[in-house]
Amino acid sequence: MNPQLPIDVNEQTGVWSTDGMPMLYVPRHFFLGNHAAVEAALGRDAYARILYDAGHRSAYHWCNEEAREHRLSGLAVFEHYLKRLSQRGWGLFRLTDADPNAMTARIVLRHSAFVLGQPQGAGKRCYMFAGWFAGAMDWLADQHGCVTRAQCEETQCASEGHAHCEFIVSPIA
Repeated sequence: MNPQLPIDVNEQTGVWSTDGMPMLYVPRHFFLGNHAAVEAALGRDAYARILYDAGHRSAYHWCNEEAREHRLSGLAVFEHYLKRLSQRGWGLFRLTDADPNAMTARIVLRHSAFVLGQPQGAGKRCYMFAGWFAGAMDWLADQHGCVTRAQCEETQCASEGHAHCEFIVSPIA
């Protein structure tokens, strides 16, 4: 077990948790198989919109809980979020530029689970993360009393032949 990412199992309930947050741990192929099936049934655009909104809410909640659990604040919460995503097998995330006052950030992703697990996929495969990063930035903005909201877009994907995936967070105009 990775000591930097503890997994606790409640002997009474069987619930697994990390950092006090209940978790579900599933094999990558299981998650990606379900993801591909829903995308095929709904269409990529419709599914991407649903995932964006759900991911935004989830990231916002996660940042709130983790800030409290680890006594973190400001940009350190966003950086912790990317660290935990990296430790949980989604890929290796790095915040390369961030200006919370301007509501901007650039996130580089190497070894995305979506690219590694679905090498035959065409187009941008990692769009699910976009809502997560906008949600994390909105949480950060709310901590500073900012009313501007963030948006995020996957601007390049390793599945298209790039060396890495890239996401740009910016304020909603």
